[in-house]
Amino acid sequence: MTDPADVRPSAGARLRLERAWVSDDGARARYRAAVLTPDAEFPYDLELAADAEPQVTATATAAPPELEAALTMLARLTARGVAKRVADGLAPWPPSLLRWRGPGRGA
Repeated sequence: MTDPADVRPSAGARLRLERAWVSDDGARARYRAAVLTPDAEFPYDLELAADAEPQVTATATAAPPELEAALTMLARLTARGVAKRVADGLAPWPPSLLRWRGPGRGA
């Protein structure tokens, strides 16, 4: 994964996903994920499928509930976008995603 120091926010939180695996048929993917705050990192494993709710599992201390909910929503939106990505001629699962939540950005 990317070095957390490179993406750690000075305020708010960053949500980082990096693809670890895609099924042969492209229907499912696994991501290593993290919620990064100015002073902590909360690692997760995600199992995504276009036709199912994401499985979001903390691999150490879980993030605060509102940040874990934001990570779950990002996972859900990523899975929901698979059909559109394929229709647009793209790979179904993006290799990585980075989103920020903070002052003025959906805090």
